[in-house]
Amino acid sequence: MVDDVRDGSAHHASGVDPGPAPSLDPGLAHIVDRPTGADRERITAHSDFDPDDAEWMRPARPEHVVIAEPDPAWPERFAALRTRIRDALGDAAQSIEHVGSTSVPGMSAKPIIDIDLTVADSADEAAYAERLQAAGFVFVLRERRWHEHRLFTADEPRANIHVWSPHSPEAVRHRMLRDWLTEHADDRELYAAAKREAAAPTADAPGLVQAYNQRKEPVIREILDRMFRAHGLL
Repeated sequence: MVDDVRDGSAHHASGVDPGPAPSLDPGLAHIVDRPTGADRERITAHSDFDPDDAEWMRPARPEHVVIAEPDPAWPERFAALRTRIRDALGDAAQSIEHVGSTSVPGMSAKPIIDIDLTVADSADEAAYAERLQAAGFVFVLRERRWHEHRLFTADEPRANIHVWSPHSPEAVRHRMLRDWLTEHADDRELYAAAKREAAAPTADAPGLVQAYNQRKEPVIREILDRMFRAHGLL
């Protein structure tokens, strides 16, 4: 899954200098620059993975988590996937964003392309699910209570497609984090080290990606909170 920002421990203090005020994706400015109280709380609140809310169409399988060096082909793979999604959904795809570590130049990552797909209503599966499946994407997971999140995957190239409704706070977090890591080398290196450490237990024996996510969450929450403070959201 996308470098998941739900599981993990409380914020850990860090001496990393947040640096100058960050730039912001123009598509987020109206949400982040002038947030309502509800927007602020929804964007900054950390939440834990709820296995009782996870409806798996295809059970998660243990795997060796591999953290690869940055690959200049990742943006091209995203572009090809974006075309497949756009061809399948047409105007029903309101936005198709490259997120996760493969979207950050110079970032080590699992070699899996993460995509945030926004549709009019992610709970309305009839509007998009069959068309995505016809295009070769596999419907894997439904999470009704967590922003009506839906997950589809692809094998070639490997990809996770996360489906959200407009202005989903989780999609906002993904795009903010992508832009923050692009601009902040210290946090990029901190996160890369945390991922390598979290992946190490799967070198000898396969493990679930959810466990990998949990092991690195203390660091990702540290980075997120620093980012939120820099944007004046905390």
